[in-house]
Amino acid sequence: MSTANWESNKEIQYFREYLRIPSVHPNPNYEPCVEFLKRQAKDLDLPIKVYHPLNVENPVVVLTWEGLEKTLPSVLLNSHMDVVPVFPENWTHSPFGAEIDEEGRIFARGSQDMKCVGMQYLAAIRALKKSGLRCKRTIHISFVPDEELGGFKGMAYFVTSKEFKSLNIGFSLDEGIASPTSEFPVFYAERTVKRVIFKISGSAGHGLLLMPNTAGEKLSYLTNKMMEFRAGQVKRLRDNPELQIGDVTTINLTTVNGGVQSNVVPPLLTVCFDIRLSLDIDVEEFEANLAKWCEEAGGGIELGFNASLRKGHIPPTVTNESNLFWVAFKRATDELGLLTKLQVFPGGTDSRYIRHAGIPALGFSPMNNTPVLLHDHDEFLHADTYLRGVEIYQKIIVNLANV
Repeated sequence: MSTANWESNKEIQYFREYLRIPSVHPNPNYEPCVEFLKRQAKDLDLPIKVYHPLNVENPVVVLTWEGLEKTLPSVLLNSHMDVVPVFPENWTHSPFGAEIDEEGRIFARGSQDMKCVGMQYLAAIRALKKSGLRCKRTIHISFVPDEELGGFKGMAYFVTSKEFKSLNIGFSLDEGIASPTSEFPVFYAERTVKRVIFKISGSAGHGLLLMPNTAGEKLSYLTNKMMEFRAGQVKRLRDNPELQIGDVTTINLTTVNGGVQSNVVPPLLTVCFDIRLSLDIDVEEFEANLAKWCEEAGGGIELGFNASLRKGHIPPTVTNESNLFWVAFKRATDELGLLTKLQVFPGGTDSRYIRHAGIPALGFSPMNNTPVLLHDHDEFLHADTYLRGVEIYQKIIVNLANV
């Protein structure tokens, strides 16, 4: 397809218009997204509702295509409106220009993560409605805020609301990741995020002394323990080519704070580790080990964690014949001849809130043979890949909504 043909394609035009809305952190303004989606709803002849589960600055937009059997649990097609910050000096195209080059690459923040998916949902439904098709199940298409900062102002609140419960969701699709190969990753679970903070107290005094029980000694002990565990996970990943990053536990030291001046031994050091626990790790047992290491280090250490949804892992989505939605999804990808691979998502998405609410969810973005550029400079998606994704979603949506 030529550049002129890509630029004149209606769905590509809508996609580029959405990409040009700079709903970017740290202070995203979602109102232009809401107004754009209202115009989309009008074009699609679909009812639209705007909810404010937390506050007016963080709206949740839901378009609804009613099914023929309204009592059946519905299907949710979820995406987020917000995008991560950009550093324009490192881009060769305007980050919010949605420019198409001669190869058909559309450059913009959000082209992969994940304004593409939200617009592909709508494009697929536009094509299905035009064909005259009606589905058994109701389909809700949601556009939520704040996912890039953890979803605490968006999906986390929305799933607990009476408005969400009234949607009667039985299954959800959400974002995946681009694939540089012909394979399409399908994500059925996520690792458990543990941001661990050690507040380490110890003997303080002059730097010329060799005092016992200093915060620095305790920090060294804890760091060594954490890095030993990390090295074991690196070895697992290196030795088994079948494993993906989501199959192992990642541990990274992210911040160290403390100290008074260069010749004073400090009374307190604070260190933070970003930890993503793989599904084969017992969460409570891991936390108990951390507490044990604190005692072995000499005591006087306060151990803190980020707020978790639950004590253990959020149960993965079942991917066997007992889950009719999984069967419908897999049948669609098989009939399309797509090479798929089940994986654990390495980061965090809004799917964790959906699964925590007891609703099965899969992460899937139809972007194969595409470099992984989410959060990167010069993020792009090829126009043909985008349009092929629309066709893929048509098949998937029909299967899910008629199971």
